[in-house]
Amino acid sequence: MGNAKKIFEGLLVLQYRSGNKKAFSLLVNRYNSKMCNHAYWFIYDKDIAKDIVQDSWGIIIRKLPYLKKPNSFGSWAMQIVTRKSIDYLTRNNRDREKLREYYNQPKADNTLEHKEADLVKVYEAIKKLPQDQQIVLRLFYLEEYSLREISEILEKSEGTIKSRLYHAREKLKTILKNRNDG
Repeated sequence: MGNAKKIFEGLLVLQYRSGNKKAFSLLVNRYNSKMCNHAYWFIYDKDIAKDIVQDSWGIIIRKLPYLKKPNSFGSWAMQIVTRKSIDYLTRNNRDREKLREYYNQPKADNTLEHKEADLVKVYEAIKKLPQDQQIVLRLFYLEEYSLREISEILEKSEGTIKSRLYHAREKLKTILKNRNDG
């Protein structure tokens, strides 16, 4: 995310702390959809993802006055959603697996283009990776967070994030190669 966006969000945080309620609604408008998509990626249930995000906003509004780095609002908010999503998964692991199997079944459609078929193969291969590697791939490639931001979101060192990203790529290459050789 660009510095200008971070500075703007930092200003919104400071304005909210000064009593400007509109500043908070602007933060919600900027992040709610992104947070819902992020929670959905973990949960595979839109209603539960929305509940998690709603709970996250409750935490955010309570802790926002104490945020030490207002410019890091985005990664801080996503960190809360990530933590709440993982907490939910821990409590509901069996149900999550059933939902994942249901929602991620490739559709039996003979009209898939080669590119679409390749994407399905990559997606299936990603599902075989450990969850921590899946999360890093998603945050880096789909959400376009920097390694530093991912380390803040997941509360891990930047070296750990680099390592997970490297190992995820290598394992993905191996899975895809073995699939194509078979």
